[in-house]
Amino acid sequence: MQRRRAYDFGPPPHLSVATSVSRARRDFTALHELGHHLQKNIVDLMEPFGRESDGGLLLEDAACDAFAAEILLPELLVRQYLDTKGPTASTVTQLWQASNASRMAVCVRAVQHLPTLGHILLLDATGHLAFAASHGLPPLRRGSFQGDIAVIDRALTGSGRAQGLTQVRYRDGILGRELHTDTAPMDGYLVAVLVTDSAPWRAFTPPTRDTGPQSRDYICANCDEEYRSFDPACQRCRIPPCPDCGRCSCPPRVPEHLCPGCFTMHPPAMFRAGSDRCLNCD
Repeated sequence: MQRRRAYDFGPPPHLSVATSVSRARRDFTALHELGHHLQKNIVDLMEPFGRESDGGLLLEDAACDAFAAEILLPELLVRQYLDTKGPTASTVTQLWQASNASRMAVCVRAVQHLPTLGHILLLDATGHLAFAASHGLPPLRRGSFQGDIAVIDRALTGSGRAQGLTQVRYRDGILGRELHTDTAPMDGYLVAVLVTDSAPWRAFTPPTRDTGPQSRDYICANCDEEYRSFDPACQRCRIPPCPDCGRCSCPPRVPEHLCPGCFTMHPPAMFRAGSDRCLNCD
């Protein structure tokens, strides 16, 4: 039986990694979960995540992916395949073939080298999203079906290689902005590189037009203020952050306690055992 990957901050803390036929996938998952442990136990890492509207959920996952990928794929190897112009679908595949890392780790490293906003997608043979690494654009939901959109559809029904403009589909069915797209087969999967402009596989790429969703009015669940937002919605609660308190409608990811010294809510890692005051006040 397979177990879901998980990090339990304890005490004592422990990691759970699902059994898998792929050693590379297990390595990436274990390092990702170790990243969660470090983030929750190093005070200097807590503050940036706490300022995020969703409590740092998306940022922490992206940071843990990057932490794992950079250990598995050292920069010297990456530079041999991903030059200053940025990755193409073919060079992403070549980097994977030259390494012992998982496809996911390679996608994460490749998205760090995008010359502009975009995604690196890994799709299975049915067109469902197995993994996505994003830079500057709203993240895509794993498992979402992208197989019937332009370029991806041509690639899946053909040789696996296709180029052109396409729009990816988000959780609520809304198609995002048009993106320049390049695809290549990756041993049973399809890798796709999508960018807003400066496509590495073209001599000149004009910026694509933004066809994203428009603004809406919201009422903040935390401070009860009404606001209008053009920001991307949180992928969990579907509400963008409030401009006043910076929070969406998601509950805190870990239990928080009120410090009687500074009257601030802090996560458990900010308190010493047996003390009701935070590390700043104790």
